[in-house]
Amino acid sequence: MNRRLPLAALLVVVLSAGCGAEPAPEPAPWHDGRIFLATGNTTGVYYQLGGGYADVISRHLPGYEARAEPTGASGENITRLVDGDMEIAFSLADTAADATAGRGAFAGQAQPVRALARVYSNYTHVIVRADALITDLAALRGKRVSTGSPKSGTDVIAGRLLTAAGLDPDKDVRRARLSLPETVARMRAGTLDAMFFSGGLPTPGIADLLSGAPDRFALLPIADLIEPLSAAHGSVYTTAELPADTYDTPTGTPTITVANVILVSADMPEQLAYDLTRLLFTYQADLAVAHPEARNYDRESAQTTDPIPLHPGAARYYQGT
Repeated sequence: MNRRLPLAALLVVVLSAGCGAEPAPEPAPWHDGRIFLATGNTTGVYYQLGGGYADVISRHLPGYEARAEPTGASGENITRLVDGDMEIAFSLADTAADATAGRGAFAGQAQPVRALARVYSNYTHVIVRADALITDLAALRGKRVSTGSPKSGTDVIAGRLLTAAGLDPDKDVRRARLSLPETVARMRAGTLDAMFFSGGLPTPGIADLLSGAPDRFALLPIADLIEPLSAAHGSVYTTAELPADTYDTPTGTPTITVANVILVSADMPEQLAYDLTRLLFTYQADLAVAHPEARNYDRESAQTTDPIPLHPGAARYYQGT
């Protein structure tokens, strides 16, 4: 449902008689100066970083006020952006690539979204009960598994990883599509055997789970699945080690990573897209206070959003014009 409210009043332009032409009025702010950011679960990085970005916009973009909204993340965010319910959306690059190409969950219906920037990378967390003796994804057969919120980037990559491990995500595991707070609660209660979550480092909800019961849960290495994953879905996925000091685990965990992008609608005014992109860099230190992942992008990497097109306003910023 579109959350946009009708304008409180119409702009009335009064033409007065007199000598000389009156200066042209300033254009009214887009969407009445209200910017809503579609983020993710309240215990994830999107929500923290989105809150910091909203604060920067409200303080440093005259005529605009911004607010971060909790959501089910990538897939939902794109849908709400296209519907006009949100002005900015965080998304995993694989989900955004599907949206612009009209495939996957968006099959046959390419979505008119554009990127402002590629930012930090998400690490895929696969967490299992330590006493379940699960050593690889294939051992999840018959287990109770949360694959994240419906339509989220986590849900997409979880399904693809289970398929790459030779499992049918909807038949071979007892799949639950739950938000991160719900998933953590059920892992603690012992009603789930494993969970997936794709997030920046550290993800607050994951840190809370692992620090609260360090011997009950373990991170599962999954980097060995990169070849079948890439064969099926292209080069959008990479591998990296989730460092041991992130969650105070005994060793690092080789895992699958995917970039995050910040999206806007294709019809956003070019100057607004330029200004929103500029704020990401001018106030990057402020964003890093909201979450340290904001340190992990620069002008060179941020513009490499292919196959997701850059908004012309963002492209102009990177070109320095």
